[in-house]
Amino acid sequence: MNITFRQLRVFVEVARTGNMTRVAEALHLTPPAVSMQVKEIESQVGLPLFDRQGRSVVLSTAGEYFLVHAKKLLAALKEADDAMARLKRVERGLLTVGMVSTAKYFVPHLLARFHEEHPGVEVKLRLANNRDQLVALMSAGEVDLAIMGRPPKELATRAEPFAAHPHVFVAPPGHPLLATPHAPAEALARHPFIVREDGSGTRAAMERWFAEHRVTPSIAMELPSNETIKQAVIAGMGLTFLSQHTIGLELKTGMLAVLDIVHTPVVRTWNVVHLGARVLSPAAEAFRYFLIEQGEAFLNGPAPGSGAALAAARSPTR
Repeated sequence: MNITFRQLRVFVEVARTGNMTRVAEALHLTPPAVSMQVKEIESQVGLPLFDRQGRSVVLSTAGEYFLVHAKKLLAALKEADDAMARLKRVERGLLTVGMVSTAKYFVPHLLARFHEEHPGVEVKLRLANNRDQLVALMSAGEVDLAIMGRPPKELATRAEPFAAHPHVFVAPPGHPLLATPHAPAEALARHPFIVREDGSGTRAAMERWFAEHRVTPSIAMELPSNETIKQAVIAGMGLTFLSQHTIGLELKTGMLAVLDIVHTPVVRTWNVVHLGARVLSPAAEAFRYFLIEQGEAFLNGPAPGSGAALAAARSPTR
């Protein structure tokens, strides 16, 4: 097949968005040019790769198979470009960072600081709803580095911790458990919980903690978003277990409070992870070192969600 990498990029973007007009805008092409590129690929493959549904398109069965190979080819090209950049010792080009949704509360701030020191690097963020989605992005070679809590065992990766990641039990203001200092784990069993979905690192950490303390939580609701969970807790619908780094603003404004439960916070670690066989570009290496050197200090600083914020949330003045 005589297919160019440019055509592969167009194909992958159309597969991702399902809208040729949107792809044309993103790639600075005209819609007819995008349509022509797709038709040329289909001509080379000899099979329809998309099913047309009005203005939208969806992958055909052949298209789904071809997408897997297209992503592998683009990932291989990216690795070749990174290897050449490493030889030239030039910090430039595109850095793609993947992160779980919990990390969105601090990673953009760290990237802004990094960009001040490395203005030649273009940074692209890929947000995964949970850990499983981020592992899939890593496996497909779609991110250079991943920011996550528990590194994947199903992939050969290199994971390096760069900051503590405390998790806490959270309640709305005025909840009766807030009046009980050092409440035992058993006290949580009487209250409904709003929790993250299966596949979430936060959910896995919560389940391990309850199992270790031989307590079965009463799960009233399962939601795929930290923001939705926080709003449900604020509304008085139940308690939750969340990363401390997701609740800084709510603690500061008094909309949420941290429960004083024995054996908490549950401290995990934030890790910067990449595929073991992947050759990192100079830009990716620079951001990796940046996280290891400055990530802990940033997360423990005076920003919302820091250790100081947690101490204030547990103070007797609440």
